Amino acid sequence: MTDTSGAPQRTRVTADPDWYAPAGIALGIRVGDLVFTSGQGPIDQHGTTVGKGDFEAQARQALSNLALVLENAGSGLDQVVKATVFVTDIGRDQEAFARLRAAYFVPHTFAESFVEVSSLADPDWLIEIEAVAVAG
Repeated sequence: MTDTSGAPQRTRVTADPDWYAPAGIALGIRVGDLVFTSGQGPIDQHGTTVGKGDFEAQARQALSNLALVLENAGSGLDQVVKATVFVTDIGRDQEAFARLRAAYFVPHTFAESFVEVSSLADPDWLIEIEAVAVAG
């Protein structure tokens, strides 16, 4: 997909409802055959935080959101080439996320950064995940 100048076409990735529209950001952007997602947090389709205080519930929601954004861009979790996972307590959450990663990404064949941060967009969030994937 290119525009008339030959540059790759940029397409906003959305969902119905688009839980990030009120914040004025895209769930993701597809550029040619690559998809770049915004950080997907543990929120439902209405923007409400899921699983307050429960890392595994929040991680499952963030992974489900990531899967939906990628699917809506013509990709999927199996097409991820790079993921960045932000957590608020790496010591507590690393093993739990490793188990979930193995369940959601079969096989686990992408580059990943697993980063501890002091806080995320919402103080109740324990995890946020962004990814780059191949589409088409």
